[in-house]
Amino acid sequence: MEHRNPQIPMSSRQPSQAVSVVIPALNAAPGIAAALHALAAGATDPLREVIVVDGGSTDDTAAIARDHGAQVIIAPRGRGPQLAAGAATASGAWLLFLHADTALAPEWGKTATAFMRDPANAARAGYFRFTLDDAAAAARRLEVAVAWRNRVLGLPYGDQGLLIRRDFYRALGGYRPLPLMEDVDMVRRIGRRRLVMLDAPALTSARRYRQDGYLGRPLRNALCLGLYYLGLPPRLIARVYR
Repeated sequence: MEHRNPQIPMSSRQPSQAVSVVIPALNAAPGIAAALHALAAGATDPLREVIVVDGGSTDDTAAIARDHGAQVIIAPRGRGPQLAAGAATASGAWLLFLHADTALAPEWGKTATAFMRDPANAARAGYFRFTLDDAAAAARRLEVAVAWRNRVLGLPYGDQGLLIRRDFYRALGGYRPLPLMEDVDMVRRIGRRRLVMLDAPALTSARRYRQDGYLGRPLRNALCLGLYYLGLPPRLIARVYR
């Protein structure tokens, strides 16, 4: 019997809670199938569309995305330009920005729907709880540190997703085509008091932490954040990051 990947349920209607999902991707074949599976499994209503914005992948990222029912568009490499391009293409009343190596928990749809139905959230944005697919104690310590950063500093990063009404996103000026720090730039414009943590985990691949170290990578991220707050241009911070 022929095996087919499950298609993400899509809606041709545009009710007030219709969601367009935007996923920037670059050589994301190892993880994007899991991200798309999770979207399909947790969606309580058909999604308006899923847009995978490819930055020039040389692997099967685009083919896998299309096989799961996603629309694939091409944009200049970099999360900032790719996110902006996806949002410009999207037609849903709400936008959900998600990384290609992040799989949302099964309850994500129910949680997101409750958030979108509350009129008070028309000028707020939601993000998911950061978790890593690693049983190591270092992963749990990092999750605690991220929860502190979210609560105290109001700085969820892109690997926690961002759910925002399209009108509010546009009023804020949208994602800027920055080579780095595009997520920090966005949440700073949203403002800490208008950010809401959604009660569902976003499971992100720990591959980069295992590769760079559970100490080395967070320290590098902290250095980049500090340089950003000191006013160093993102193009120069990107050199430090690389």
